[in-house]
Amino acid sequence: MSNQDNTTYSFFQGVARNFDKAAKFTKFSPGILDQIKACNSILRVKFPVKIGEEIEVFEAYRVQHSHHKLPCKGGIRFSMEVDQDEVMALASLMTYKCAIVNVPFGGAKGGIKIDAKKYSEYELEKITRRYTTELVKKNFIGPGTDVPAPDYGTGAREMSWIVDTYTTLNPNEINAQACVTGKPISQGGVRGRTEATGLGVFFGVREACKKEEDMAALGLSVGIAGKRVIVQGLGNVGYHAANYFQEEGALLVGLIEYEGAIYNANGLDLNAVVAHRKSTGSILDFPGAENIKDSSKGLEYPCDILIPAALESVINGQNAGNIQAQIIGEAANGPLTPEADEILNQKGKLVIPDIYLNAGGVTVSYFEWLKNLSHVRYGRLEKRFSENMYAEILNIIESMTNQKVSKLERKIILRGPDEVDLVYSGLEDTMIGSYQEIHDIWKNTEGVDDLRTAAFICAINKVGESYKELGIFP
Repeated sequence: MSNQDNTTYSFFQGVARNFDKAAKFTKFSPGILDQIKACNSILRVKFPVKIGEEIEVFEAYRVQHSHHKLPCKGGIRFSMEVDQDEVMALASLMTYKCAIVNVPFGGAKGGIKIDAKKYSEYELEKITRRYTTELVKKNFIGPGTDVPAPDYGTGAREMSWIVDTYTTLNPNEINAQACVTGKPISQGGVRGRTEATGLGVFFGVREACKKEEDMAALGLSVGIAGKRVIVQGLGNVGYHAANYFQEEGALLVGLIEYEGAIYNANGLDLNAVVAHRKSTGSILDFPGAENIKDSSKGLEYPCDILIPAALESVINGQNAGNIQAQIIGEAANGPLTPEADEILNQKGKLVIPDIYLNAGGVTVSYFEWLKNLSHVRYGRLEKRFSENMYAEILNIIESMTNQKVSKLERKIILRGPDEVDLVYSGLEDTMIGSYQEIHDIWKNTEGVDDLRTAAFICAINKVGESYKELGIFP
């Protein structure tokens, strides 16, 4: 965890602080609010794995923050920064995130305290499978109980190990594939999951940039095209977000990685930078770009949109006053501390909060989970029907007008939706609808002066109503 405001900073307390700020604008009793805020179940395990000729003991966690809806949902990260406070905070954010985008899951999170770079693929597989076994033994994984996903340091490879281990331990479970999402396509994954979080970030920022009143207050024009963007982190989320911004006509002026940052006011070619990093091992010394040796300073360079897509707390009370971007889109979880939030809000910046903006991953994970439970891929039932229907309509129009469309036009018109088209469409609709919901709360609730508070109000209202419907509280 880098650049924290002080050594005692608690990520979970930071989330709770935002929760408490929003709770004042809701109608629920203190008892319901305490239940929503608390982590329901916390698993902390230590397990041995033979690495080479030695036995190593690994520390790992799985936190189920809320059981108001089941299964619980949240990623598994491999990082030396993993501790109980971080996992609790991330699990709570997942609860609020799922509520905001109307995904019927409770929040969860998991992690292994490990430097994955120090281990071979075979060793990582043994560690992951051993961790999965612990989750199964403690009932912290299952299609209707708790469904993990990739997070920092993990991907489809690790999810394939998890689903295989779970299936081996539960041979009669017909829905075993649904025990985890973010899997390879061959093991029940869904097309579009890899880029889902980055695409969701793009959809969310694009929706914010459509609001004329908000853009006028920031001194910006409406739309993405022409806006200067800096992205921190070229991992799965940051790369795809940057790519979609560039495709939409934004100017990618800065890129930040752990080894440093580069900046070019005239714009950078994302794929050329990625190729340069692949060949040299660093984004530094990219032709035509200014080197910034201290990567954290790259956050402070001139731009319109800043996308922190790395780890938490990178913008804090010490550097928030130097941020020049007018729009800060939280692609990572918790990249701003509460102190940073206050400073940026006072300066009139628009902060698009993580509990909304990076919900693309869990939204598409929900689609994958539904696919696994239904045992049929998206598009299989309707693709040919749609194409045949379009063909009939086109034939009628050509007959009535006595005009023929070209082969290219016919191909475009007659194309039925593939799985990835339906996934993208569902994600886009989710991000647009959810932004409008929290924007309405922001603009129509007296005393609410920022999007984050509005997003937490939205989440608290939905989770609170669920608890009331369960009859747990009066």
